[in-house]
Amino acid sequence: MTIQIGDKVPDGVLTEFIETETDSCAVGPNQFQVSEMVMGKKIALFAVPGAFTPTCSGKHLPGYVELAEQLQKRGIDEIWCVAVNDAFVMGAWGRDQGVAGRVRMLADGSAAWVRALGLDADFSARGMGIRAQRFSAVLEDGVVRQLNVEQPGKFEVSDAATMLAQLS
Repeated sequence: MTIQIGDKVPDGVLTEFIETETDSCAVGPNQFQVSEMVMGKKIALFAVPGAFTPTCSGKHLPGYVELAEQLQKRGIDEIWCVAVNDAFVMGAWGRDQGVAGRVRMLADGSAAWVRALGLDADFSARGMGIRAQRFSAVLEDGVVRQLNVEQPGKFEVSDAATMLAQLS
């Protein structure tokens, strides 16, 4: 079953490649519980089928990087990019795209979390295996307040400009 507006997101584990060591995070891949990450925050989440893929690299991620400040002015605490890739790939993609702390690049390496959301897709015919559907959502304290799921092969409703307009 696909998650709906008004539902609480399922708990799960997402991994992020941390570039700079802090008291709570070592350099390299660090695992985070979704239930803890969403607590008390308003999050702009978008998911892509894969890092370094044409639409994801050329349009989807760059739009959120470009509009990050405007999204924050509309109450967004964090922007998450989720993909079914490993944390090393997500970290490299973030560096390549110059996200510089504006977007958290979160790996769902085995597609467990996107599967729990009901937003996984089988791209095996394209040699990519199970991936995330392309979508965006606004989460408030873990509850879905807005959900934009793309039709297969489309990029029309999950972009940063659409989310910004929905937050107005």
